[in-house]
Amino acid sequence: MYTTLITVEELTALQAGGTPHMVFDCSFELMKPEAGVQHYRTAHIPGALYVNLDTDLSAKHGVPNARGEVVVTEADEGPPASGGRHPLPSRERFAAWLSSVGFSNEMQAVVYDRNGANYCGRLWWMLKWMGHDAVAVLDGGLQAWQAAGGAVTDREEPAHFQSNFVAGRPLAKLADTQTVAAHLEQADQTLIDARAAARYRGEVEPLDPIAGHIPGALNRPFTENLGPDGKFKPAAQLRAEFESLLGGRDPATVVHHCGSGVSAVPNVLAMQIAGLGPTALYAGSWSEWSNTPGLPTRQGADA
Repeated sequence: MYTTLITVEELTALQAGGTPHMVFDCSFELMKPEAGVQHYRTAHIPGALYVNLDTDLSAKHGVPNARGEVVVTEADEGPPASGGRHPLPSRERFAAWLSSVGFSNEMQAVVYDRNGANYCGRLWWMLKWMGHDAVAVLDGGLQAWQAAGGAVTDREEPAHFQSNFVAGRPLAKLADTQTVAAHLEQADQTLIDARAAARYRGEVEPLDPIAGHIPGALNRPFTENLGPDGKFKPAAQLRAEFESLLGGRDPATVVHHCGSGVSAVPNVLAMQIAGLGPTALYAGSWSEWSNTPGLPTRQGADA
């Protein structure tokens, strides 16, 4: 069972060995949502299923209104599990989606993208949240697969038979706005913001109404988890870097966030690779926080 990363060689062996598994291509571009499926149709790992961040891994495609609310129009969808620009669907709805694509509890999931694990991490985290531990990110993504001589195809993949995925006890921690606000700048909560440094400091803000960050949050852009080869840094190096960032704070108090709860996941994964996890995710993130009246914000850098 692979639970954090899987190498190209390990995936190749998994495919040859006949272990029940599914591969998911989560490629996406935030500013051009249609590009992900176009890339998939051009080249993907044979057998991989395309997963769309907006329509498959979010409760509703769209941005929150001025009060930070995302209105769900489908009566049977149920309330989202989080707010923000990419609100989590309910566990019930996500279990139904997993069943609809043929994924079952007995399968190993392998997720990848072309974007430095930015988007496939979302599916990795959501499966953990559903109680499914056998999910791993393909280290280095599609680029590593192709560099190693792995085959790609542009074929349309056949549909899978309906399964019956059953959600179990969550293996991932989900934090909400109320909890984050209640523990703001207290010793029992350490916020880590995965956005680029300029957005964290409030120098630029392309998406949300307020620039800056949640008071007390530390900054670690998610891209810092990867080496020049596009793969995650060794566990010992990740551990040293996060311990330096935390400065003696207890890793168990960490709550990760970003703009909409997506690019924070590589930090969640990196801390788990480093042996410092599991840690929590504030899925609503800055898009929910900055749209919620009365919550404090800060610009510049926190100590």
